[in-house]
Amino acid sequence: MLTQLKNIHQLIRKTRWLPILFMVLLTTFSYNSYSQKGSKIKTIVIDAGHGGKDPGASGKHSREKDIALSVALKTGGYIEQNFPNIKVIYTRKTDKFVDLHKRGQIANENNADLFISIHCNANPSSNIYGAETYVLGVEEKRTKRNMDVAMMENAAILLEDDAGNNYNDFDPKSPESLISLTLFQDENLDQSLSIAQKIQQQFTDRVGRKDRSVYQAGFLVLWKTSMPSVLVELGYLSNNAEEKFLNTKEGQVFMASAIYRAFKEYKIEFEKENNAYEYRKQVVVDDNLTSEPVKSIEPQTNNDVVFKVQFYTSPRHLALSDSRFQQLSNISKYEHNGLYKYTSGSFTSLNQAKAHQKKVQSKGFTDAFVVAFHLDNRISISEAVKLEK
Repeated sequence: MLTQLKNIHQLIRKTRWLPILFMVLLTTFSYNSYSQKGSKIKTIVIDAGHGGKDPGASGKHSREKDIALSVALKTGGYIEQNFPNIKVIYTRKTDKFVDLHKRGQIANENNADLFISIHCNANPSSNIYGAETYVLGVEEKRTKRNMDVAMMENAAILLEDDAGNNYNDFDPKSPESLISLTLFQDENLDQSLSIAQKIQQQFTDRVGRKDRSVYQAGFLVLWKTSMPSVLVELGYLSNNAEEKFLNTKEGQVFMASAIYRAFKEYKIEFEKENNAYEYRKQVVVDDNLTSEPVKSIEPQTNNDVVFKVQFYTSPRHLALSDSRFQQLSNISKYEHNGLYKYTSGSFTSLNQAKAHQKKVQSKGFTDAFVVAFHLDNRISISEAVKLEK
């Protein structure tokens, strides 16, 4: 990874995109300081891609902007109906054009806990079909293909009135500018990959769509969002059968309900995991009505609490001997939320783990963060600190 970053840095230094890299550095640290706070999901922003003067991808009988809007409104409607305490915000509810940077800004200003951008895809080949979900980041494989999709979605800025100032002369057709967007994967990557994986699973298992997997690429609409964010490609309008399905009310209902079910699963899992201590304590209180005392779940010592530094997450299995990890020591792997997560080090003290985190970050894994385990089960840092005390 460090070698890759150096090569990318050298590439950008040789081009006129160094100012963009500097801009990315500044905005990454300023916007991504938020991350999800609290133990419950309270606000979600749903973004219908394109709109107004920007039709997006087109099929023989449909336009991306229309299908995206219909699915976005249906998805939000299911959430509002079943979770009335959750605030659902739409970047657009009508056929209007919204600047890409304003979509993420809407999510940030409302302290959203999740951002879902809904789109449709297209390809010169009418044989390609299936659903795929993206998060912001760089991926070793299929980088060229991911860039092509990102370039197509990012081209919307060419229709904006003040794109030069808003994006510092960012060129959506330039590979170098896309590379600059994908250099950093912040602490939200873990959660973004989790909801992306769940969406793909629902598309495949419940709607019967072809699974084109989860990928990472440079999308401007996800760039400045300061919470877990995904971009969903419902399918290919260039494929006759898929366009026909997506252009029907039934097809749109199926796809919207799949995204809703993935959100519901993510919400339940997130709230249990991030409020694990209180959740487990409540379970014991309920059980105490008949048998076990509350103190039975509290460990007598902290010997079973372990802190590690997570530095890489992938939807695909990688060997611990992978060349990208060669500069790190004591590497281990665990599966969580359907993803493979790689860690370095093993410590009984949070302070020791934080010191090791800095070493890992100095090796090029700038998004590395500390995770905690108790009896081989991942727990929140707050719970680990309580157990440590």
